[in-house]
Amino acid sequence: MPRPIAIAVVEHEEHFLIGQRPAGAALAGLWEFPGGKIEPGETAEAAAVRECLEETGLKVEPLFRYPLQLHEYDHDRLELHFIGCRPVDSCAIAAREPYCWVTRGALSTYEFPQGNNAVLKILSEGKIALGESPAMG
Repeated sequence: MPRPIAIAVVEHEEHFLIGQRPAGAALAGLWEFPGGKIEPGETAEAAAVRECLEETGLKVEPLFRYPLQLHEYDHDRLELHFIGCRPVDSCAIAAREPYCWVTRGALSTYEFPQGNNAVLKILSEGKIALGESPAMG
C-alpha cells in the first residue's frame, strides 16, 4: 500500500517555493516542494496547507490538483498528491530556510526526486496558470 503524501506546489509571480532535503534524510541533497504525510481523515489539500505552514512558515491556499503520481523509491512506495497553491498574503512571502523562491525557468537546474518529474514537466511547459486545472492524463 503506497503512503499518501501531500505536496504544496506554491507559485507566486512565476516563482516556486522549493527547499533542499537535509543530510541524513532519504533522498538527501535533492530539492523538493514543501509537503509530507497525509494524516488519517485529512484531505490532500488540508495536508499540503498544513505541511507548507509547518515547514516554511508560509500560509497558502489550495487552488487545484496536479495529476496524482505513484512512485516507488528504494526506501518507500508513495502516492504523491501535488496541490497547486498560492500564498494567502502576497506581502508575506518570506519562507524559512532551507526554502527559497526560484523562477519557473530555473526549476530545471535543480535536482528533484524522480516522483516529481511529471509535475516538473507541466511546470516547465508553463501552460498552467494559477487557478487553472492541469490536464489529467
